[in-house]
Amino acid sequence: MESLKDVIGIGNAVVDILSYATDKFLQENKFTKGSMTLVDLDSITKLQRSIENTMEISGGSVANSVVGVSVLGGSSSYIGKVHQDHLGAVFKGDLDSSGVILESGVSLDGSPTARCIVIITPDGERTMATYLGACLELTEDDIPIDAIRNHKVTYLEGYLFDVPNAKNAVLKAAEIAKKKGRSIALGLSDSLCVCRNRNSFRKFIEKYVNILFANEKEIVSLYQEQDVMAAVSKARSDCDIVIATIGENGSIVAEGEHMYMIDAVILDSVVDTTGAGDMYAAGFLFGMTHGYNIELCGRIGSIAAGEVISHTGGRPTSELRGMLKRML
Repeated sequence: MESLKDVIGIGNAVVDILSYATDKFLQENKFTKGSMTLVDLDSITKLQRSIENTMEISGGSVANSVVGVSVLGGSSSYIGKVHQDHLGAVFKGDLDSSGVILESGVSLDGSPTARCIVIITPDGERTMATYLGACLELTEDDIPIDAIRNHKVTYLEGYLFDVPNAKNAVLKAAEIAKKKGRSIALGLSDSLCVCRNRNSFRKFIEKYVNILFANEKEIVSLYQEQDVMAAVSKARSDCDIVIATIGENGSIVAEGEHMYMIDAVILDSVVDTTGAGDMYAAGFLFGMTHGYNIELCGRIGSIAAGEVISHTGGRPTSELRGMLKRML
């Protein structure tokens, strides 16, 4: 019988640089609160100089998710472009320490490793400025065919649709997974990303996607509906499973004719919402690849999200697996 690993993720390999600031700081730097803005190397360098008390933590939406799968006890791998520099070493080292295999290796030339400055305001909301760097150089050649075939689920990051070469890499991976009968999951990443790529997303979801992850703003924007329930109803005709997270109100999980409302899990106070959606996806995909029913997968996702928002940073602590066992 064929032995498969659980989840392989493809995304922008980014190191997060976390810092705390006020809404006034966001306004002065012309950032839209709660969104992600793409910037060039000069801009990110200047912004780094203006922030204090920073912390470097490997990030990237899908990278966070595959780390979460591994921490929960699953097996996971990752495809993403990093450079042979300080931040590239930080990124790979963090994956290694979490038991995640970096399938795409390290580039010896090209642009620096991507970084994302995450400004955390007192209410726990995060606003991001991202320099994509080496991520822009991800191509079809970075997609190892056997690695896609050897995982139950291929999880794709919506941000990749912003870059033509990366989008082609996504299409190659989706074709490989589909032909082999593997599941394909997509995270929509950001509502502005949805606006930029709405038509591409809709076509891709209809053709390839089995599992769709979105928050309320993203799915409403994708289907251009007035409310999240109407958007979820439309999405159900495009893919097998639809998950829409709705903040403190929990999440909606739909599969076929079945729809479940999953309560949010708040462990203590909300410290930092970075990675909440990423960890929800991690918990859900861990549950799916380990035989749990869809409703329970949503519950695992909520627990994982609740853990990550209780501390700074977008990745879980080593306590998550034990916490999951206690809470279930």
